[in-house]
Amino acid sequence: MISPLAAAKAYAAAQNSALKAASGPQEAGGLDFGAMVNSAMTDLTATTKKAETQIAAQVAGKAELIDVVTAISAAEASLETVIAVRDQVINAYQEIMRMPI
Repeated sequence: MISPLAAAKAYAAAQNSALKAASGPQEAGGLDFGAMVNSAMTDLTATTKKAETQIAAQVAGKAELIDVVTAISAAEASLETVIAVRDQVINAYQEIMRMPI
């Protein structure tokens, strides 16, 4: 199982070049969290659609099984990354809510 923090760091490192190209304010030396989440959701949608297309092609007899398995694995990895980031955000929010005022 992927640790949530490791998944978030790996995803941020992989998307670093895409985030630099994204418009919007960024802190000095930091990443724009909103752009990272937007990029993650876009990637998740694209990999899921690719997997669905490969499945449909396999059913029609126009794709190899290994291509379908690879596409499904990529979609699963993207989903696990998004879920790991979501869990960390929820944990951080809950920790902040527990802080005394």
